Amino acid sequence: MKVRYYLTVALMCGLMPAAAQETYENANIATGDLNGTARYVGMGGAMDALGADISTIATNPAGIGLFRHSTASMSFGLVSQDGAEDFSTGNKTNLSFDLIGFVYSNRLGRSSFVNFGFNYHKSRNFNHILKAAGRIAAGASQNKMSYNKGVAAAENGWDFVEIKDDEVISNDLAYSVTDYLYYNTILYNPLIDPSGKDIYHYYSSERYMMDRASKGYIGEYDFNISGNINDRVYLGLTVGLHDVHYKSYSEYAELFAPNHEGLGGTLLEDSREITGLGFDLKAGVIFRPFENSPFRIGMSIATPTWYDLTTRNYTTLLIDDTNANPETYRGLGSLSLSESYDFKLYTPWRFGLSLGHTIGNYLALGASYEYADYGNLDSRVNDGYDYYGNETSVSDEWMNEHTKNTLKGVSTLKLGAEFKPDPAIAVRLGFNYVSPMYEKNGMKDGTLDSYGVMYQSATDCTNWKDTYRVTAGIGYRIDKLSLDLAYQYSQTDGTFRPFTDVLDASNVADAVDISNKRNQLLFTVGYTF
Repeated sequence: MKVRYYLTVALMCGLMPAAAQETYENANIATGDLNGTARYVGMGGAMDALGADISTIATNPAGIGLFRHSTASMSFGLVSQDGAEDFSTGNKTNLSFDLIGFVYSNRLGRSSFVNFGFNYHKSRNFNHILKAAGRIAAGASQNKMSYNKGVAAAENGWDFVEIKDDEVISNDLAYSVTDYLYYNTILYNPLIDPSGKDIYHYYSSERYMMDRASKGYIGEYDFNISGNINDRVYLGLTVGLHDVHYKSYSEYAELFAPNHEGLGGTLLEDSREITGLGFDLKAGVIFRPFENSPFRIGMSIATPTWYDLTTRNYTTLLIDDTNANPETYRGLGSLSLSESYDFKLYTPWRFGLSLGHTIGNYLALGASYEYADYGNLDSRVNDGYDYYGNETSVSDEWMNEHTKNTLKGVSTLKLGAEFKPDPAIAVRLGFNYVSPMYEKNGMKDGTLDSYGVMYQSATDCTNWKDTYRVTAGIGYRIDKLSLDLAYQYSQTDGTFRPFTDVLDASNVADAVDISNKRNQLLFTVGYTF
């Protein structure tokens, strides 16, 4: 049995609706941004105990219980990426509709309320342009990584295996989309040597270049009920619906070292789309421990977001064979593969603790802390239907184990202040810090017995570090109308690798430092009635 044929069969078998996703792509879906009203953003999101802002519906639902009047709000603005160049369909500056929501406040007694709220906000903005380039070690390349898998398979009776805990484990799903494309183009050369065996050969590269444009968003629809008990205790519950729209297009190019066949290099074009829905529950409480003090303590908890998603890709490998020698090379000049599959993803639980304090009617101070362990991301394989016709799933144990070793717990710290020099004017400052999600030495593993590997159409990964956000804002109130403006600067640095070969430590390329610097200008209109 030939490797080329085996890969074809493997990919065809993978067309079944049982699939999962890969760790790095899961992490991209599971995280969120600082977004909402201009007041909330201007204070760095540190309003979970202060409340009385529609954006707290998704962080501490009890914050909606502090409303004394019915209110409607709408936010929109601009998001721009510093230092980026427009690429393909990706623009470094984009308009964004960020929020629309309302709270209906119903008085039950002298100081008790039951409030109902609805809010839509853009919890995740995927607009991002990535550009990276670097050198590749002598004798190394992306196609060599696929070649190494084939060698491992051939040495073990055409069944790819991995040694794990001193035990040989079969990895029938470890062949990816990129492996298929390489084996059916340049790695398999239809020329026959004197022994009659097929010729397999990898090509060394000298340099690489990656360009990727991502766009889209996760829209979150939150439905809330909250209450106020004697102006001392505030309780809230939110049901959230998450709507995922993600698209990316990338071009990965390698320049080959001089070779006997005269090939110049490769270009891997990949288009990916992820869509689907998820839902979660959030609960919170705010209380004043001292009857005559405005000091408040808030606590919140959020269940996992249970996602049901579909991903689609269209991937093309182009070979620069302009100067190819027909006597030594007769492979394909290009090959494409399209895949589509369903999977489920369960995000981790989130826990929050917050403090809030006001001084008179002119100063508000807030601080919030949130924790989520992203090592507990649960990538799941759809495996059939139950007696009632509901789709069932099981955890992808191989990918989840990789996730535990690659991702870790994340702490989010939010600090904010609002100063009112005049009852109609507010000035705001905020700081927001998110600790790294990725282990320093984390990497993508293309040898796992997982559908998440099998459907991989790109081999790169980026280990993002801390995120720092600095915010500022101003507000003006005219009778029942409020106008708020906020500015947010965020920066996340990371280390980009075009591929990682766990089978061959010498098959490496330069890791490149990259940075995602984002500016947001946000405007909110609110009306109290």
